[in-house]
Amino acid sequence: MTSKLKKLKDLERKLTVSIPVEDYNSKFQTKLNNIKGKAKLDGFRKGKVPNDVLEQRYGQSIHADVVNDLIQSSYPQALSENKIRPASAPTVNLESEDPKKPITYSATFEVFPEIKAKLSRWTSYEKVSISITDSDIDLAIADILKRYGEWKDVTRKSKKDDQVIIDFVGSINNEEFEGNSAKDFKLVLGSNSMIPGFEDAILDKEPSEFSLKATFPEDYFKKDLAGVEAEFKITLKQIQELHEAKINKDLFEKLEMDVKDENAFREEISKRMEKEVEAQEKDLTKESIYETLLKTNSFKVPNVTVKEQAELMRKDALMRIGQMEDQAGDDLFPIDTFMENAEKRVKLDLLFAELVNHFELTADAVMLDTFIDKESQKYKDPDQFKKWVKGQPQQLEQFRMIALEQQLIENLENALKSKDKVIEFSELANK
Repeated sequence: MTSKLKKLKDLERKLTVSIPVEDYNSKFQTKLNNIKGKAKLDGFRKGKVPNDVLEQRYGQSIHADVVNDLIQSSYPQALSENKIRPASAPTVNLESEDPKKPITYSATFEVFPEIKAKLSRWTSYEKVSISITDSDIDLAIADILKRYGEWKDVTRKSKKDDQVIIDFVGSINNEEFEGNSAKDFKLVLGSNSMIPGFEDAILDKEPSEFSLKATFPEDYFKKDLAGVEAEFKITLKQIQELHEAKINKDLFEKLEMDVKDENAFREEISKRMEKEVEAQEKDLTKESIYETLLKTNSFKVPNVTVKEQAELMRKDALMRIGQMEDQAGDDLFPIDTFMENAEKRVKLDLLFAELVNHFELTADAVMLDTFIDKESQKYKDPDQFKKWVKGQPQQLEQFRMIALEQQLIENLENALKSKDKVIEFSELANK
């Protein structure tokens, strides 16, 4: 077997492989002999059918099997000899299948790029710290009192911050559209959870039936509705106002807090916020490190891998709204809207693998056990959690990758230049 590699555009490659006539003949004869021992043809005893008769009867199918077998066996060998790491399945073109000449085929595919990560000391990442003030704690407590409050019916016109219970049916040019209706739908006026104009039209209304018009945003996730005006028939059933929760024993139990009074409650909220902030500081710093790596490392990535990643992102987005991929139209979260982030994700994955090798990082069994022990402390029954994780190979692999990433970030923090960035908690909360 001989092979020749040709570089096409960007990461596309063409591998041409030629297989000697002798290899073809050997395989053909072996398959013919296997058939000869089993063949039953009129006028011949079993196993005594002449080769030329067998070839006339089975030659075409044997030829196809032999060519296929030769391609299947030679392709991995040719990849290995040329030290190629393909990123996609090949497009195979059979260029010559004349059994009297070498069998020749070409395989076209994309390869993964060869990366040598640059760790620039000239570009700084942002080491983030988040400041918490007393007013932030006040706002957090106010939010808790609202979230654990109770909605109660009122007999008056609706106003901002009320919760209304409605039925609605939408139409465009008198025709209904997918997702156009709901019954007993709960909506907080002023939450901006509906399309512009929808909530405003329900303000200052008593329970009644009425119509409203609202226009879908230009960037709406369903392209066929983007920028289109719709009419909705509304049945306003109930108007409710919020009665905030009280800071008492009942609230402490709902929040699973072992506290006795308001001062201890406030202190516990502060501790929980600090713990949350610590995790956010790490995430934002990590995000800045990755953005810095992308700026200082420019390379092409396989189009096929980017598309696969974009499809996974779209599938995840559809699942979040309860849609199955095979039932959703192409206009619902179009694949093109995910391509930019998918390319970034693929680049980071390749950089991650390269940098793990660069720093010679590992996550052995001992390290993984230590990581799982630490994670288990977040749960009521740590032993049950550890037992569950160790029985889930996919979860174990995910934890192994997290443990590797933690080591990688520690190494990168030391290898790269940083600058401090302070973010107000209120600024973060409003994002």
